[in-house]
Amino acid sequence: MDYVGNLFRPPSEGRSMIIQATVGCSHNQCTFCGAYKSKKFYIKDMAVIKKDIDEASQYRGHFDKVFLADGDVLIMPTNTVIEILSYIKKKCPWTERIGVYANTKAILRKTPEELKELKAAGLLIIYQGIESGNKDVLRHIKKGAFPHKMLEASQKIIASGMELSQTVLLGLGGTELSEAHAIDTGKLLSEMSPHYASALTVMLLPYTELGKEAAAGTFKLPDKFGMLKELRLMIENMNMKRDCFFTSNHASNYLPIRAHFPKEKKDVLELIDAVIAKGDENILRPEYMRAL
Repeated sequence: MDYVGNLFRPPSEGRSMIIQATVGCSHNQCTFCGAYKSKKFYIKDMAVIKKDIDEASQYRGHFDKVFLADGDVLIMPTNTVIEILSYIKKKCPWTERIGVYANTKAILRKTPEELKELKAAGLLIIYQGIESGNKDVLRHIKKGAFPHKMLEASQKIIASGMELSQTVLLGLGGTELSEAHAIDTGKLLSEMSPHYASALTVMLLPYTELGKEAAAGTFKLPDKFGMLKELRLMIENMNMKRDCFFTSNHASNYLPIRAHFPKEKKDVLELIDAVIAKGDENILRPEYMRAL
């Protein structure tokens, strides 16, 4: 496989075949993210992409899902993405689902018709990292999009018939904006009502802008139980319009949770309350086991 640099994929794509169609992220300005800082964004040559798909076709029985990397495949011209999807279907016809990361800008550049064409070609799930529903937090981390545009993008994805998976980051507002970050993020997720939602926890990297702010003392993360309180407040404000499978079981999280909202929302809130009330760090994932 012609993999350039480190590859990143959603936890749910852990057993997927990864085909790297683009290198890096077209935005690549988020202050918390160090995933693509060493890469300059570019679209790979189609011959290289097809060669990787040819190689993947030799592993029938080892995968039934494909994830197209890197961080922003949907920024590619629609016809180009469809050509890739069609070739995957031709060479790996047993593939049941193809997914991509997509930022708000890339989604909004696609017409409703283009998104439906992508779905028909085999693109069945899009992972949109919104990180926060709070304008001040989004401005601070240089996300490049605000809640109303994120909501518009999410509505276009759902209207196309594709599944939508959202990712948010606990701790991203620091101690100063923790409450506002949690409430606004929960409310935005409610409006979006994605099929899947995941809450990860910020892990500061020393070479990122946010990591440098923390080292300088201008940004401070909530402590472990502060993160749980933030998670609780976010979930309290999540009133989903459809069944949503919610997780916070990523390696970065202190308390693993898997639940269907709104059905199991009350149970999850009671669980978090019980853990906070005990105040016992031994219940939580230890620092040495946390990872990106």
